[in-house]
Amino acid sequence: MTPLHVTPKPAHRIDAARVEAAYAAARAAYVARNPGSAAALDRARQVLPGGNTRSSLWSEPFPLCIESGAGCRIRDVDGHEYVDLLGEFTAGIFGHSSPVLARAVADAHARGINLSSHTPYEVALAERLCARFPSMDRVRFANSGTEANLMAVTAARRITGRDRIVVFNGGYHGGFLTFAGGGSPVNVPFDYACLPYNDIAAAEAEFTARGAEIACILVEPMLGAGGCIPGDPAFLQALRRLASAHGAYLIFDEVQTARMSLGGAQARLGIIPDMTTVGKFFGGGLAFGAFGGRAEIMDHFNPARPGALPHAGTFNNNSLTMAAGVAAIDTYLTADALEALYARGEALRATLTALFAARALPFRVTGMGAIMNIHPDSGLGRAGDQKLLALLHLTMQERGYYFAARGLMALSFAVGEAELAGFTAALEQGIGV
Repeated sequence: MTPLHVTPKPAHRIDAARVEAAYAAARAAYVARNPGSAAALDRARQVLPGGNTRSSLWSEPFPLCIESGAGCRIRDVDGHEYVDLLGEFTAGIFGHSSPVLARAVADAHARGINLSSHTPYEVALAERLCARFPSMDRVRFANSGTEANLMAVTAARRITGRDRIVVFNGGYHGGFLTFAGGGSPVNVPFDYACLPYNDIAAAEAEFTARGAEIACILVEPMLGAGGCIPGDPAFLQALRRLASAHGAYLIFDEVQTARMSLGGAQARLGIIPDMTTVGKFFGGGLAFGAFGGRAEIMDHFNPARPGALPHAGTFNNNSLTMAAGVAAIDTYLTADALEALYARGEALRATLTALFAARALPFRVTGMGAIMNIHPDSGLGRAGDQKLLALLHLTMQERGYYFAARGLMALSFAVGEAELAGFTAALEQGIGV
């Protein structure tokens, strides 16, 4: 996509009353347009708390109920079709209903599922992952990115004999390792130092004060749920230096950023951690997580070794997931395809930045490659910004474009230039404030 070349205009003043009125109208139109989704939520409330089993999907006045998808499009229970710009929160990089992945799962199923022992599938997937990531000599499988991060952190604590973990405000490493606003009431009760992201001085001060107690640094090369804020290369390199100097492990959570190149963000940045966690799309659309690292770290999980660290899980080597992961890597997650997707995302972000400036729309966009987040910039404070973002979300859904209520977008391979041109044209219409 060719970025717009414009002279930025000064942002017009945003009137809170106009935002409120536009939001109220957009909300009312949404409710009237989606009775099927409202009814689906009412039914779900009878058996699920609030009708929900995944907090990140909730949005006011109620979320859409999606019944099907194909390529880069999804359809809700009321029959509306949307261009899916969310890509299952980065996991849906393949688009919907891939025949290649469906065939891989069916073939594995025909060979027998839950095979009660080691299988060739897990070795094939492990070989591919270790070949991709500079930091992975050995790898272990899990069922989610959450599990992978928990195991990586636990390994670091046990091997180093230290308890403290350095994390960063806004970081998200799974449902039990969430640091938006500094932490979550359901976090695993470890000893955390939650520091400002991209703040080298804060990290240096923490290690100066308590370096001998720190087992590991757990960091995303780009904050994902924290707003798609890329890590400053100098900051990430400083973390590498501090970890090495103090005998701590540097763990890169690449559950999202693994798509940034064949070897993830670490290969693109040239910064090699001690351990890496991945998940999402490496399971070919099925539940998946993995953690890997240097041989001397990962060999603590060798069950033939005295005092080995235990790591169980019935579905860790589920043959369906392993087969889907191999097919996904061999068919879709190639160096050329990932590079093209990265470039398409970079171009879209530049286009959106220029469009917001040219139309004096009160938004900005941050991100890396094909993962990005639109942020409100109303000057009305937090409440006003939230209302403005909700207005944008509802407006763009009415125009046929779907992304997260918090402004997150993650392009899939299936999203093409025509869909992106349509999206920017829809944005150019503005939001009525």
